[in-house]
Amino acid sequence: MTELEEYYNKFNEEKRLNSRHGQVEFITSMQYIHKYLELFCGERERSWIKILDIGAGTGRYSIPLAEEGYEVTAVELVKHNLGRLKQKCDKVRAIQGNALRLKKLEDNTFDLTLLFGPMYHLHGADEKLQALQEAKRVTRPGGIILVAYIMNEYSVLTYAFKERHIKEALETGMLDENFHCTSKANPLYSFVRLEDMEALNEQAGLVRLQVISADGPANHMRTVLNSLDEEEFQAFIQYHLATCERPDLMGASGHTVDILQKEKS
Repeated sequence: MTELEEYYNKFNEEKRLNSRHGQVEFITSMQYIHKYLELFCGERERSWIKILDIGAGTGRYSIPLAEEGYEVTAVELVKHNLGRLKQKCDKVRAIQGNALRLKKLEDNTFDLTLLFGPMYHLHGADEKLQALQEAKRVTRPGGIILVAYIMNEYSVLTYAFKERHIKEALETGMLDENFHCTSKANPLYSFVRLEDMEALNEQAGLVRLQVISADGPANHMRTVLNSLDEEEFQAFIQYHLATCERPDLMGASGHTVDILQKEKS
């Protein structure tokens, strides 16, 4: 069992996604998933539109999309998560697999591909590029790929400064001279900046349609969000949806979603 598998066997991913800051991320991501599914809904019935969820976890995105009538395939590395997904829903084709080698999946198959977990954990640029290229390979020409990342400044602001590990981070090489997280920062998680994402897209030959902040300041404001009443929380959701495309708020977000298109041949 890998260190990542051991981690997710203990980590309650469903609890995170159902928290208020997790809800912000989910609601925002689903809004943009639906926006881009509209490109295909005019062409075909929902049941003919194929969605791939790479790193599907316990099915946070796979299950509701399958229940909406789309044909959904979920790929998950961690057996524990895969088992939970299968227990919850039989409408999803759920298979164990690695984002770096989607060997069970054929080229040019899916209309919309989600890469919402793997980039969090792939440290090297080479591995990130490999995962992106695999997602591209199995997505049909003209198809859409949504890629989620954890942002560098979120980690620096929270762990290094808010939790007061900055001296340790600088002394041990967790941060470089430009305050970019290195592979020493966290053995499981990887943090990027917008320019890192742009470089990967260029190397993979993918066209960016837009990039959004999936959760904006929500992760920085967990205690505040938890103290809001339901009406106030809904107002925060509306605020975030109104501002999640603003470039001036992007880099300090906890998570971003890069929305890419595989060019038509």
